[in-house]
Formats: sequence, structure tokens, C-alpha cells
Amino acid sequence: MRHFRTVGARLALALVLVVAAVLAAVYLIVIPSLEDRLVNSRKDQVEKVAEAVVAQLNANRPPTDDLASGFASASNARVTIFDVSSRSPLTLLDVADAGCGACGGINDDPIAMRTAQSLTSSRGVVTRGGRKYAEGAQPTSNGKNIVLVSNSIEDSLGSVALVEHRLVISALLALVAAFLLGYGGARLFARRIRRLEQAAERIANGRFDEPIVDTSPDELGQLARAFERMRQRLAGLEHARREFIANASHELRTPLFSLGGHLELLVEEDLDEATTREFLGRMREQVDRLTKLAGELLDLSRLDAGRLRVDRDPVDLAQVTELLLDEFDSRAQGTGHELSRDGIDGSATGLGDQQRILQVGRALVENALRHTPAGTHVFVSASRNGDRVALSVEDDGPGISETAAVQVFERFYRGDTGGRASGSGLGLAIARELAVAMQGEIELSSEPGRTVFTFWLPAASSTSSPAIE
Repeated sequence: MRHFRTVGARLALALVLVVAAVLAAVYLIVIPSLEDRLVNSRKDQVEKVAEAVVAQLNANRPPTDDLASGFASASNARVTIFDVSSRSPLTLLDVADAGCGACGGINDDPIAMRTAQSLTSSRGVVTRGGRKYAEGAQPTSNGKNIVLVSNSIEDSLGSVALVEHRLVISALLALVAAFLLGYGGARLFARRIRRLEQAAERIANGRFDEPIVDTSPDELGQLARAFERMRQRLAGLEHARREFIANASHELRTPLFSLGGHLELLVEEDLDEATTREFLGRMREQVDRLTKLAGELLDLSRLDAGRLRVDRDPVDLAQVTELLLDEFDSRAQGTGHELSRDGIDGSATGLGDQQRILQVGRALVENALRHTPAGTHVFVSASRNGDRVALSVEDDGPGISETAAVQVFERFYRGDTGGRASGSGLGLAIARELAVAMQGEIELSSEPGRTVFTFWLPAASSTSSPAIE
């Protein structure tokens, strides 16, 4: 029974059962039907001969052996003419018999007796001497004579038996062929399934180096290609994770080393007040850098766990725009960028969480300043379009390639534009998930010389908005 636990054996067995059921249905329908048709054809034949003989007798022709012999020779059947010698009890006496000289008398033939009793035609199959005969009996119009025509159906039954034998042999061959073909085909599919199983095991164990190849256009081929896409995506995520760990370690190590160095100098060296203040300012910058990275990681974990709560309050995007301009003005000057507003719509009030909207805006502006060269103009605007409002960040930098545009919102992705790639690679990913959490979205449109990130939110019914602190 262990062999029938495999997919190949089960599919082959199922195919055999289906073929067996079809063949059994064919056997049960064809064989009895064929036998009935052959027997009924022979009954019709003997009945017509009986009617012809009765027609001669009704025409006052005497019931002689010559009459019976003529019809017997013409029909290759036994023709017997009975005289109803007594009706109480009913007694038949054959007065003419031809076509079976050595067969003996048949005065007690049931078909003839039935016709003599009812004086109506009768037909049927009788068995005499181990052989079967199709018989037809007809009475004459005066009821004195009964004509019985009998013909053996052994040849017809032999033909049916031959067909039955060949059908059984063919069925057995078909079952064997079905099992072999089914088992062979199922083994091929099972082998492909095992390859997919092995590939899944490799992926589950973190091995993404071996591609999954199956060029077949069927469902297994489609499944294999889906596995391959999954492998490539997981390999990319694994690569991004490793890079993120390395980058996060570097991002953590740099401010920690800086803090350690400044603390050591503050403790061991006798510094003047100006130098001490400078060191404290630098230490403050490194603490802010660590705080930002920790906040991003915390937001990411909350988003994954579905525990990040966002409010839905009216928020004035014009105020958000002014806050972003004030916050990033000094940084833009330090990196050689020109940061300015590009249209402020006073009716651009959306529904969302005040602090999270500001967080998304920071991520978009920071992305523009980080990934564009010095001298790039960065514009921030707020607008309304029907039942939606938008916070847009546009720059006239070199643009984003099509490949990068597909990946720019993925976690851990850090674009590389002329060696300026930096950061954790989480800002835009978190921004998009925050936008979705507030029932909004972020759209990207980029071409050489113009890149626009548009943060859409549902518009608020009221234009009033609490202040953003």
C-alpha cells in the first residue's frame, strides 16, 4: 500500500478507475443491446415466413410437406404445420414438417401451444437440446392449423460472444495502457512537483542563489515561474536586509564613535568655553541622528504589527508647507539647494494625523535634498483637487530611472545617484505606509529635469484646522 501513497500511483489508479467505469458502461450497454437486436431480427424473419405460409393455407392450399419444404428451403428455417386435433385437452399434431429432418417432433412446443390457445400470433426464444431457437407461430383463419417457423440463433449468439470476448480483451489492454500512461505521466508531474518542493525548501532555508526553471506553459510551469519571482524578490529583500544591517550598523557606529570621542575630550582635556559648546552642539546632532534612526525602526515595527494609531482630523496643508520650509531652510542652504514654495492653496485642508502628515512631508523633502546635486531647486506646494488635497515636493534634478522608480518605496532600498546614496532606506517606505494608513497615497512622476512626489489625502469638509506643533 505504500506505493499508492505517491501522487503518480494515485493519479494512475484514478485514470484506471475512470477507464474501467467507461468500459463497464460500454459493456453493459453494447453487449445486451447487440444481442437483443440480433435475436429480434431473427424473430422478425421467422414471423414473416409464418405469415407467408398461413397466407397459402388460407388460400385453401393443403398443408403438405411440399408446402413446408418450399418455405423451409427459401428461409433456411424449420417450418412445421400443426393440426389442432383436440381442444380439450389441447393437442397438436404436426401434419407437415420440413427444414430439420432429424430434429424430431415438436408437438409440445410452447410457442405453438400459446398460439393454439389464443388463436393469435406468438413469437419467442425456446431451448431444445441445449440450443436456442427463435420461433414465430401463426394460426390460420379457421383455427384448424398452426404454422410454426423455427430458426437457430446459435450463430448470432456466437457472434455476440465473440464481440464480448474481444471487448473484454480490449478493455484489459486499455486498462493496462491507461495505468502505464497515467503512472508515467503522473511521475513526470510528480518529479516537477518535487523540484518545486525542493526549491521551496531551499527558499525556506534562506538559499536564494539557485534559480527555478520550468518553461512549460501549463499550471505547474506558471507556479514555477511564480516561485521564481518570489525567489528573486526574497533574494532582493535579503540583499537589502544585509545592506540595511550594514548601513544601520554604520549609522549607529558613526554617531556613537563621535559621541565617545567628544565625551573623552570633554573629560580629559581642559577646553575653553567656545570649544566645549561646539562639542556639545556636535554631540546634540549625533543624538538627533540616533533618535531619528530609532524612531524609523520603531514606526516600521508598529506598522508591521498593525499597532500604529493615526487620527483623522482636519489638517491645513498650507501650514504644513510653511513648517517644512522653515525646518529645512538651513539644511538646504548647507547642501547648496534652493528650497521655496510653489503655490499655496488656502483651501487645501485634508483629513489625517497632524504629526504623521508632517512626518511624510519631512521624508519627501529630505529625499529631494539628499538625492539631488547642489544647485537643484526644490519646491513645496499645497493644492486641492475636488475631494482630495495634495502636498507636493518637486525638484528639477536629474530625475529617477524607471528601475529605481519601481523600487523607491521599498523598504531598505537606498538609491544610488552618483555616490550620494545614504540614509537607512526607510523614509519613503514608511511615508507610503503612513499615507495608506490615512486613506491616502503617494504618487511619483519623474523625468529628466523634473521629479514630483505628490501626497494625496481626502479633503476635509471644514477648512478649520488645529495648529501643528
